[in-house]
Amino acid sequence: MGIFNAIMGNASEVDLSQVAKEFEPILIDGENIEKAFKMVKDMFIFTNKRLILVEKQLVGSKVDYLSIPYSNVIKFSKESAGILDLDAELKIWIKDEAAPIVKQFGKGGNNINDVYRILSTHILK
Repeated sequence: MGIFNAIMGNASEVDLSQVAKEFEPILIDGENIEKAFKMVKDMFIFTNKRLILVEKQLVGSKVDYLSIPYSNVIKFSKESAGILDLDAELKIWIKDEAAPIVKQFGKGGNNINDVYRILSTHILK
């Protein structure tokens, strides 16, 4: 069901040992990966210090790594038909940026709520 969820826009949790090897070169001393979610071409990597958004092109080998310190997130939202509606849009506003980062989550999994909870944990300290 993992590939079906990815195609439908649902994030699936990724094994941390796999992600740790891939991201080790860009992590700083004392930084640890806490959770990772993968969609078709995007990943959300939550460390104890920042959010790393990874966007891979479907064709080609270009990869964009966007590091966002939690202190630079000024607000975030989940837009859906209700708390239990899993067809949702996540928006993250970053300091000094007018437009939010927008990620679409489809039905079939509750990872949008997991992502929202992790953001809340780090930002609302």
